Amino acid sequence: MTMGMEVDVVEEELLKEPPKIQRLDQSVVNRIAAGEVIQRPVSAVKELVENSLDAQSTSINVVVKDGGLKLIQVSDDGHGIRYEDLPILCERHTTSKLCEFEDLKSIKSMGFRGEALASMTYVGHVTVTTITKGQLHGYRVSYRDGVMEHEPKPCAAVKGTQIMVENLFYNMIARRKTLQNSADDYSKIVDLLSRFAIHHTNVSFSCRKHGAARADVHSVATSSRLDSIRSVYGVSVALNLMKVEASENDPSSAVFEMDGLISDLNYVAKKITMVLFINDRLVDCTALKRAIEIVYAATLPKASKPFIYMSIVLPPEHVDVNVHPTKREVSLLNQEAIIEKIQSTVESKLRNSNDTRTFQEQTVESSTSATIGTNKDLHLNPSPSGLKLAKVPVHKMVRTDSLDPAGRLHAYLHEKPADQFDGNSSLTAVRSSVRQRRNPKESSDITSVQQLIDEIDGNCHSGLLDIARHCTYIGMADNVFALLQHNTHLYLANVVNLSKELMYQQVLRRFCHFNAIQLSDPAPLSELIMLALKEEDLDPESIENDDLKEKIADVDWEDERNCFQTIAAALGNFYAMHPPLLPKPSGDDLQFYRKRKPVRIPQDEETPSYDMEKNFDTESKMELEQKNLDMESEMEVELLSEAETAWAQREWSIQHVLFPSMRLFFKPPSSMATNGTFVQVASLEKLYKIFERC
Repeated sequence: MTMGMEVDVVEEELLKEPPKIQRLDQSVVNRIAAGEVIQRPVSAVKELVENSLDAQSTSINVVVKDGGLKLIQVSDDGHGIRYEDLPILCERHTTSKLCEFEDLKSIKSMGFRGEALASMTYVGHVTVTTITKGQLHGYRVSYRDGVMEHEPKPCAAVKGTQIMVENLFYNMIARRKTLQNSADDYSKIVDLLSRFAIHHTNVSFSCRKHGAARADVHSVATSSRLDSIRSVYGVSVALNLMKVEASENDPSSAVFEMDGLISDLNYVAKKITMVLFINDRLVDCTALKRAIEIVYAATLPKASKPFIYMSIVLPPEHVDVNVHPTKREVSLLNQEAIIEKIQSTVESKLRNSNDTRTFQEQTVESSTSATIGTNKDLHLNPSPSGLKLAKVPVHKMVRTDSLDPAGRLHAYLHEKPADQFDGNSSLTAVRSSVRQRRNPKESSDITSVQQLIDEIDGNCHSGLLDIARHCTYIGMADNVFALLQHNTHLYLANVVNLSKELMYQQVLRRFCHFNAIQLSDPAPLSELIMLALKEEDLDPESIENDDLKEKIADVDWEDERNCFQTIAAALGNFYAMHPPLLPKPSGDDLQFYRKRKPVRIPQDEETPSYDMEKNFDTESKMELEQKNLDMESEMEVELLSEAETAWAQREWSIQHVLFPSMRLFFKPPSSMATNGTFVQVASLEKLYKIFERC
């Protein structure tokens, strides 16, 4: 009986039909669509303000109550709405912006879907008051679910249109509960109006809370965008902005024009502000925002974020505006090329921006322990005409002589004894040798070497080249990084990377001018390499890795370019200024050079070893402990001296060989701008700005 019942249940399940597909009621469809278009109060304000701008308004006023949930009122002085259009004003997909789908290719208005007002009537109570030019009175009408609740009533009205949305999301309980923080939504509305105000400078904007006498946003029509930013975002923002422009007119890559204002290196904020308009449409572009953030992150402190305003104009057919229900995002043709061009322009602008602040000069008494500068330094290069030189502002006073030791870290540190390392005797000869050792000629007779040289020249970073040519060496910050000053900026430079790349470039440029050794018989290179590999092997008798060694020794000498590149890279790494193998004899590493000898306690044959310590009196124990401390305090003098000499020689070579050579010959590759070889750690302007607050 049980088996039969189970079979009946299975057959019943198999005979059950799939669920029927049915057409949703139109009211359900409209309410779902309304929830997508009007996501929160600020979405409704954006749609209404854009409608006002499309109506050629010159004044737009917004009043908000409870963050927009109870009331949103937008009033403008635009051309108004015709009486004949009021019956279908709030129906879905009714618009005056386009007639056919092809019209989207040339759309210039901000609204075009005909969904905004309709959506508001499905989630709130909408009242429209409007008057057109030439009419003696206006009309007021209320809407619900897309249709008029009554015939338009004549009323007194001022030029333009006023749209009032009340009780937003009254029929969407879950949505309304998530938006109870009215302060948060009101701040979003204020931010929205602020963005519109600085772009549409020919329009006056205001935004205030219902019942408040003072507006939180108040801008007047002006011809200056900087004035708009000053009135909306404040004087401190406007003072630290600089103009930026970019354009491209290559149909194969990109066609656009961009103008904007970006913050300089003195601007300080905790979050980024990016105002972006594309064809006068306020939109977001995450890729562009991220690209610009990367540029600023390389130059600004981590806690500081930029202010960016940009207006991009493209041919209408290159912009797809129909990609988001709220029109918040657009899709651009050749977007990557446009972003790359803008990013490059912003980076170049930032690198060339220094003159932004002025500060009062203060007189500082010179120290007796270290002379920073003397009066004669001011007259090293007198004017040949006898004219009085302009006074340099204090926040722009920088070192002008890279050979002048004043200001280096050595001036503030205790000097090592002269007998440890005396580099002064050869300093003059080294400087002379470096200056005289110019590149013999710019080109090479070997095609592959010349190709590598051309790559070095073509990949040279102009900003880093200027730093390399005119920097001043200050001192070593640690075992790897040196401190450099260039103009008013302080940099950390990785001397290992610098020396490696410098030697690589010098090997290639001087390859044809090295001394040659003529061998009577060709050298067996493979055999020599195998000998070298076996020399490094800990177990020369082992034959397990012979196959690997043979593969390493088997070099493809036919690939000339790769061969030269590899040899140059190997020589560059060999001559790079790596830290010495011995630890630097300072700080905790000094423990490495202390003697470690065990103290042996003599044992009496008649006394068991485990009772030896018990048989020692207190005085004997103290003597042994002191002896142990004395042993530990002794240093390996020879090893310590060798380490001090090696580290002193390295720093001397960095200061007197590496950096003078770098000023003459080095072509910094673009990769060094992002791989940490050069890191800006301070700027004189920012330091003065910090101390000014103290």
